[in-house]
Amino acid sequence: MTSPKQVVLITGASTGFGRLIAETLARKNYQVFATMRNVNGKNAGPAQELLELAKRESLALHVVELDVTDDGSVEHAIRTVIDESGRIDVLVNNAGYGLMGVSEAVTLEQAQRIMDTNFFGIVRMNRAVLPYMRRQKGGLLIHISSGAGRIVVPSMGFYCASKWAMEALAEEYRYELARLGIDSVIIQPGAYPTAVFNNIERAADTTREEAYGAVSSIADRVLRMLEGAKGNPQEIADVVLRTIETTPGQRKLRQRVGSGVQGIVDLNQLSETVQEQILAAFGMTDLTKFAAN
Repeated sequence: MTSPKQVVLITGASTGFGRLIAETLARKNYQVFATMRNVNGKNAGPAQELLELAKRESLALHVVELDVTDDGSVEHAIRTVIDESGRIDVLVNNAGYGLMGVSEAVTLEQAQRIMDTNFFGIVRMNRAVLPYMRRQKGGLLIHISSGAGRIVVPSMGFYCASKWAMEALAEEYRYELARLGIDSVIIQPGAYPTAVFNNIERAADTTREEAYGAVSSIADRVLRMLEGAKGNPQEIADVVLRTIETTPGQRKLRQRVGSGVQGIVDLNQLSETVQEQILAAFGMTDLTKFAAN
């Protein structure tokens, strides 16, 4: 086995996009740390499968316990990666889940939990890896968002809110980190047939939901449409690979991948134009100029 290219840490790698990204990058000779919760419990099976794949194909693929909602778990996982490899070149923020139902029927506990995973989990991860990337004078933050990071899907208000918040932060990182030689990008998948649909949480306050009558059935209608998705989730892993291998400073901020509403692409393009106007208004047009290492 030749020396790995770069060190990549992926959150939420037990199934779905995270699992495919881990396998794809490892087979392309990256040193991959596939992280997940409960490696000795619920995710013991996926963890063992990845370890067996690494052994069978002689891949630099490692499994690390990591819960993005737990400060201690994040710190321990990052230390494990640094002790093993000495650096972290790419962080793929992939961990997340969905929440559906009438917004009033979503309890405060549910709302806090999804934000803790889908948004604050990314805050924790980025804060944990950025000191090492700054020290290296280079790195890449990849944020796996969704088309729902740009639009509002009926019955998915809190999920959309978590992704909108994530995209805003990812774009702010873009401005702050460019001159330090670090890229921040967003990938917006459409609907794909992955295990994510098995993990969707429903609004817990059924009494409040029932008060909405026919509106309360919207979540079921939307879920049936999403479950009928036909795309190949490998497309996301391939885009992640191409993004990593794109020259630093030349990576697109947002990439929409897969089928769905064309208007999301239009929104991305309009947003880029508006942001350029905002930066010009503040005299900061060169803010995203990438550092020359």
